[in-house]
Amino acid sequence: MRNLTEENLTDAVLASLAACGDARLKDVMTSLFRHLHAFVREIEPTPEEWFAGIRFLTETGKMCDDKRQEFILLSDTWGVSMLVDAINNRKQAGATESSVLGPFYVDGAPEKNTGADLAPDEGPGVTVRGKVRTPDGRPLANATLDVWQTAPNGLYHMQDAGQDEYHLCGKVRTAADGSYRFRTLKPVSYSIPTDGTVGKWLGWVGRHPYRPAHIHFIVSAPGCRPVVTQLFTEGDAYLESDAVFAVKNSLVVKYEPAGGEWTVDHDFVLEPAVA
Repeated sequence: MRNLTEENLTDAVLASLAACGDARLKDVMTSLFRHLHAFVREIEPTPEEWFAGIRFLTETGKMCDDKRQEFILLSDTWGVSMLVDAINNRKQAGATESSVLGPFYVDGAPEKNTGADLAPDEGPGVTVRGKVRTPDGRPLANATLDVWQTAPNGLYHMQDAGQDEYHLCGKVRTAADGSYRFRTLKPVSYSIPTDGTVGKWLGWVGRHPYRPAHIHFIVSAPGCRPVVTQLFTEGDAYLESDAVFAVKNSLVVKYEPAGGEWTVDHDFVLEPAVA
């Protein structure tokens, strides 16, 4: 290691992992170093360009706190979050497909029975209803649908001091026959935050920051694999260009007019847990 050159530097870095006792960590770091060094060789960055990249990552970290995770947002907009999700959530035919959690989930939403109104005295509203069941049709009683979404101004409750805590959030339980029903506000398409490094990057590469209208869910039941997913609004202008690449055809739902509001019918299908 006393005479390192452009040709042998990568081999020396890989050799430095020889004493690593964690096999998985060694595999991960070996692949990372190989790909990172290949990337540097391909683009041949100047020192100024490399330091600009380091500054970008430093600024990204400074944007993170207990209510905002800029690195998750960056991962989302680079398509990495959905790729990791796809690899780890290969589903059997008929099971509900997954989608990204996103950076604005907060645990602890209030428990609700089926039929709950997550937006009392607010509108226009939508009643979302259906069943939670297994792929063979068995209804799942007392399953939990952890629900959250933005308000009509495109902001989640933790982003907006004008909203109550857990506004438009709730953990809805299914009835004995696996059915669920709740009322919320019809979701809107919105911009992800652009005041940080992710917004800068989107502007640099000429991409828009918008997400199609959707409602988030974490659906779980005893003995089943939980699913993190979203239901997207049919006809939304951003279905084909979601800023975080999260849309799947099976998750696009139609809003049916119903007395000045809407209804959505959708069943969630959970796979049995792997023993």
